[in-house]
Amino acid sequence: MNKKTVKKGLLPYVFILLIMLGIYYFFNVMNQKINVLTYNEFTDELTKGKVEEVEITPRDRAKTYELRGKLEGYKESESFFVRVPLSDEVMKKIIEENEVQNFKLTTIADPESSSLLLVIVNVLPFLLLIGFAFFFFSRQMAGNRNSMDFGKSKAKLNSDKNKVTFKDVAGLKEEKEEVKELIDFLKNPKRFQKLGARIPKGVLLFGPPGTGKTLLAKAVAGEANVPFYFISGSDFVELFVGVGASRVRDMFQQAKRNAPCLIFIDEIDAVGRQRGTGLGGGHDEREQTLNQLLTEMDGFGANEGIIIIAATNRPDVLDPALLRPGRFDRQVTVNLPDVRGREEILAVHAKNKVLAEGITLQNLAKRTPGFSGADLENLLNEAALLAVRRNKEKITMSEIDEATDRVLMGPAKTSHKYSENDRKLVAYHEAGHAVIGLKLDNANDVQKVTIIPRGSAGGYNMMVPSEEKLCSTKSDLLEQITGLLGGRTAEEVVFGEITTGAHNDFEKATKIARAMVTEYGMSDLGPLQFEQQEGSVFLGRDYNKSQHFSNEVANEIDMEMRKIINNCHQKATDIIKENQDLLKLIADALLEYETLTKEQIDYLVENGKMPEEDEDNLEAMSITKLRTLAKEKGIKNYSKMSKAELLKELDQ
Repeated sequence: MNKKTVKKGLLPYVFILLIMLGIYYFFNVMNQKINVLTYNEFTDELTKGKVEEVEITPRDRAKTYELRGKLEGYKESESFFVRVPLSDEVMKKIIEENEVQNFKLTTIADPESSSLLLVIVNVLPFLLLIGFAFFFFSRQMAGNRNSMDFGKSKAKLNSDKNKVTFKDVAGLKEEKEEVKELIDFLKNPKRFQKLGARIPKGVLLFGPPGTGKTLLAKAVAGEANVPFYFISGSDFVELFVGVGASRVRDMFQQAKRNAPCLIFIDEIDAVGRQRGTGLGGGHDEREQTLNQLLTEMDGFGANEGIIIIAATNRPDVLDPALLRPGRFDRQVTVNLPDVRGREEILAVHAKNKVLAEGITLQNLAKRTPGFSGADLENLLNEAALLAVRRNKEKITMSEIDEATDRVLMGPAKTSHKYSENDRKLVAYHEAGHAVIGLKLDNANDVQKVTIIPRGSAGGYNMMVPSEEKLCSTKSDLLEQITGLLGGRTAEEVVFGEITTGAHNDFEKATKIARAMVTEYGMSDLGPLQFEQQEGSVFLGRDYNKSQHFSNEVANEIDMEMRKIINNCHQKATDIIKENQDLLKLIADALLEYETLTKEQIDYLVENGKMPEEDEDNLEAMSITKLRTLAKEKGIKNYSKMSKAELLKELDQ
């Protein structure tokens, strides 16, 4: 901790202590009653023998004795005070000849005879007063200086300790190529100027959260080895009007003094939103800040050698003036990584992880479509935490599966109790999804099925595409809808009853069906687009949005959606009825094991039974086997425990 900070932090407490001591002393003095006696009164009392206690302090400079004490009949808080000349014979006899009468005598040395004590008594109060005044006024001046710094830029200069290069950025091969020109220009600008080329003044990185936009910007600065200023878009906007614009001016002035350099603005949508939009009018301070940013990037002045990189995951809300050539010339989309990119990202984050034998990053990459770089890092970290919690020396596939479920759905609700009837309903519901996925030709691969509750779901079926596609065909979308309806269909076929468990499936299926009809032109209405991706109400885009089709067409859209859903539901019903034995087989296995992996499902489909249980892997065992082991160990109430509770008891 900084010593100066410690001293500044202690000063207020010292002053508070002095004030409290002063208050304590003041009240003590107020409560004391002091009777000032004359010399004759004192000698009379002394002669009568009424003096009980005397404290004598000689004052050489004043040539007197100061006497304090108590007389007979005085209260505890009452005392007398009298001054006696040094030449007084009575006092000389008492002090020098020790003629002590019937009272307690205490002699105190003259305090004025000690130079140190004299300084403390006379100088220290003034020093404390001056110190307190200096502290008070210095704090006031510091506050005034801070108030004058409102217009200063909050952009920070990145230190060499946190230097990031392209080696630290996995995947993003095309994105790196797009920004390499910036590095070449910063290192050798004459090469570009020779042919009259103008390097982009600004590069906008946009894409989903967690894909590595900020990391890529840091790598550009690290590779170019130039000053790198970074700031968040929210740091510009303040309560006071004009402060944001002043900070923009100051930021560019600092950058000009250190050119060539990079400026990175994270979450630029906080200050770069479209002007004049919204239900309540524009935000004056934000719009002034944006106007100043536009002027500094490409206005009346020239900012040679300054390159701006900005990042956002909302490019649709940015002002068009920001995106024109001369400002953000180049826009780079940082998408979610493909299977090869995920493998490279996993390799970066797995450097300090101890993985068990048989776990390959290639297989992990195939199992995690749609994961961002941040999701993959969190996946391996969660797996490592689980391995430590389970007292394992290596991260096994069991921890990775559990970590994947945690990232997607949240932690398992192992303490959640529900009846056997509910377990059976959930098992057949999830088995219905699995059967549809297994029997459809272009269906996604079933990776995992579980009836353990997570989040708001009583169970879930993890299915990933057999291969990643750029576009989806009509058949792909119809089979997705059919797979989503598999759970409800299984409930209808097996129990003749329906539950509320499929509400999320219906939400997804309806969304796909409506997009097929209104956006993709995949219905009998023809290749027409009736709706677009919805914007945001706060931008003033959807409020009182006009309808681009008549009521008759709206009715036809509803009929086409119903037609798609009904056809997919009928197809799901046919598949479930034709494969009721497989449905029962998977459902019974789920009731017994609660969780089935892809390998177990494949073995179950081929052989009609589960593979032999590994005695060393308790988590892969059935509930029946676990209860047998619990009985052998003498665990009480084992027959009423869930699988999670049995595993917890057996691990102890």
